[in-house]
Amino acid sequence: MNATVDIWDEFTEGIWRQNPVFVMVLGLCPMLAVTVSAVNALTMGLATLFVLVCSSGLVSMMRKLVPKEVRIATYIVIIATFVTVVDYIIQAVSLALYEALGAFIQLIVVNCIILGRAEAHASKNPPIPAMINAVGMSIGFVIGLFALGSVREILGAGTLFGVSLFGSNFQPWVIMVLPPGGFFVLGGWLLFFSWWARRKQRTQAGRTGEGTQHA
Repeated sequence: MNATVDIWDEFTEGIWRQNPVFVMVLGLCPMLAVTVSAVNALTMGLATLFVLVCSSGLVSMMRKLVPKEVRIATYIVIIATFVTVVDYIIQAVSLALYEALGAFIQLIVVNCIILGRAEAHASKNPPIPAMINAVGMSIGFVIGLFALGSVREILGAGTLFGVSLFGSNFQPWVIMVLPPGGFFVLGGWLLFFSWWARRKQRTQAGRTGEGTQHA
């Protein structure tokens, strides 16, 4: 039972409690740059998922073989290998999508989420827990990117996944497809989750107070 709970905690940590976008606010560079559409956001999120899970598994398997003095350099080489694989896959699938994402695919190599997981978690845990944690963290990152990309595409182009939502009379909010739009949407989501967390705390505090009075 405890093992199951531990695995579940490893998986859900990055989805909610330590969400890389809305809690730790990591990976801002690709998060703000590529989320002008839902497709771009999902592609970057899935590419990061592949690299994070594969690199975490390999770093974990090699954790006892790599000298501490060269561990960061080793992690970068491992991550860069999987980024190269993703880079060629995206080029093969859609050249237009590859050009839209630009240099941010290659910059996954130095994404602080991936390097941070390699150093703080994968290098200290067996492969299965490390990869489960990486999957949860990646899903949290995908959710964050999609939350930004979908809002920016809906408001900035009136579409979602390229499908028109409001018809020809809709006036796009051009700022949403510009860099400031990413900051506005991110700020909006952060405010929402902050409000939600405080509301949850007040509700729990109210229930605790009622329980104390009844006791």
